[in-house]
Amino acid sequence: MDEHTRDPSVAPPAGNPTGWREDGQWEHATLRRAVVHGVRLYNAGEFHESHDCFEVEWYNYGTGSTESAFLHGMVQVAAGAYKHFDFENDDGMRSLFRTALQYLQGVPNDYYGVDLLDVRTVLNNALNDPTELHGWQIRLDGEEPVARDVDFEYAASLE
Repeated sequence: MDEHTRDPSVAPPAGNPTGWREDGQWEHATLRRAVVHGVRLYNAGEFHESHDCFEVEWYNYGTGSTESAFLHGMVQVAAGAYKHFDFENDDGMRSLFRTALQYLQGVPNDYYGVDLLDVRTVLNNALNDPTELHGWQIRLDGEEPVARDVDFEYAASLE
């Protein structure tokens, strides 16, 4: 495991998602940290900042890994929402969501705490009806977490 994947300050999950090891640690704690911040920011409507959280961690993984596919998919989810909400560009949203669905295909349904079954369902529905995104929140550890100051601070530190 590369040094970039370690972060002992990252809290344990609720439940037993893929990525949580039997020895009580995350396989890739920095991935979990990026996911927590990215999901919270997405749920706050801060799609650009959410995108950045997933993207910076994605750069740490080579192609062909589940981690890379997951992160790349989540980058596309945030970018698609950004296109829809900030630019009213639903064709751009659809293109990004189709790509996201390709990346997320085969990734476990509860990956690092993210309810990917729900994510894939909403993305598929939004291809036909973009208003499916309105009010939708990404579930993490069975909850719909909201952004905190620490999430904005994390995103700002990525610049």
